Amino acid sequence: MPELPEVETVKRGLQPVMEGSTILAVDQNRPDLRFPFPEHFAKRLTGRHIEALERRAKYLIAHLDNGLGLISHLGMSGSYRIEHDDGSDMPSDFHRDRSKSVAHDHVVLHLDTKDGKRRIIYNDPRRFGFMLFSEPGKLNAHPLIKDLGTDPTGNSLDGSLLAKLFANKAAPLKAALLDQKLIAGLGNIYVCEALWRAELSPSRMAGSISGDNGTATDMSRRLATSIRSVIGDAIKAGGSSLKDYRQADGALGYFQHSFSVYDREGQPCPRKGCHGTVTRMVQSGRSTFYCPVCQH
Repeated sequence: MPELPEVETVKRGLQPVMEGSTILAVDQNRPDLRFPFPEHFAKRLTGRHIEALERRAKYLIAHLDNGLGLISHLGMSGSYRIEHDDGSDMPSDFHRDRSKSVAHDHVVLHLDTKDGKRRIIYNDPRRFGFMLFSEPGKLNAHPLIKDLGTDPTGNSLDGSLLAKLFANKAAPLKAALLDQKLIAGLGNIYVCEALWRAELSPSRMAGSISGDNGTATDMSRRLATSIRSVIGDAIKAGGSSLKDYRQADGALGYFQHSFSVYDREGQPCPRKGCHGTVTRMVQSGRSTFYCPVCQH
């Protein structure tokens, strides 16, 4: 499933085309994805001006001129691509690389942009993605949005915040990091990588990185720095191309070539001076990759 860096990369690819454009028409090619499309989905979008495109956690939100918000999630295999209205800028192997078939093009937005007519096409072979509306003035109260925690790309994520969030929590550190009500958008891959960079065991009690009364410690500061650096590095690399993920222009992400522990079970720990071996264990049904020698 695409994680925060992948969704951020998609957002940055779509922004130059979508922001400031007008939706001329909408092709809705099926009644549902993971959830049914909202009633009158195409009609409510047609004619609207897209004022801004933002990401919250792993959600993309298009803000329309009437206050309506279009919330979308990529699910397991969802992707967007950008075409000229006649499809002329699409590489010859574009569909083969992106998905199994153009039959999975479920939604097409026909846009009038400053550079001419464009199409934004949402493709999703497994159909675990979705598109929903937030009514005008109600985005922050939407069930998908209202309980989201701190975004890990913002300046507010520091050692002091992590210490307060995790104070007195007995859950494993990795589980706490994956709690979307605490930190929004972190997923399995980047939590494994951030914990390795911070030299912290995924199994240690989350509250152990906090000082008295939830004060910052060296561990909470290291972890905050590691989270922000691994997310930043992944965004610069265009995300990680695992399974179906692609950027909005069809290009691959390359951060998977920089993994230190994720999916490297049995390989030597890459930390200089460490003679450990990357190990895999299962936590809450998910694979965790870590070095038992240098992560404490």
